[in-house]
Amino acid sequence: MSLRASQRGFTLIELIAILVILGVLSSIAVPKYYDITRESKNKAALQAVTEGKARLSINYAKLFLENGTPPGATSLVDAVGATTSVGDYTLSFSTLAASSDIKIKAEGKVGVMGTNSGLWAIPK
Repeated sequence: MSLRASQRGFTLIELIAILVILGVLSSIAVPKYYDITRESKNKAALQAVTEGKARLSINYAKLFLENGTPPGATSLVDAVGATTSVGDYTLSFSTLAASSDIKIKAEGKVGVMGTNSGLWAIPK
């Protein structure tokens, strides 16, 4: 009993070659996917830091208008709160001893990866 030409399949060598090609492609694509995912989570944390800077700016203007004098870094952190929540991220504000800058650090909540930080300088 012979097989017709339309019933012939792939040889074992052809199947192994396809598996090797798929393995090489996945060894390149999977690490790139994880890099892109990590980068996107860090950029989301950077957006949370930007939100923290906006909150500091708003409270700076509010305290300046209320008191008639520019607020210090400590009173500004007290007005915003040492830690606050922005979406999936927790922001922590801290004053730097050597300058009047405020450090903002964003860390993902439980189950959310990504971290970033930035500085906000009090206007002179």
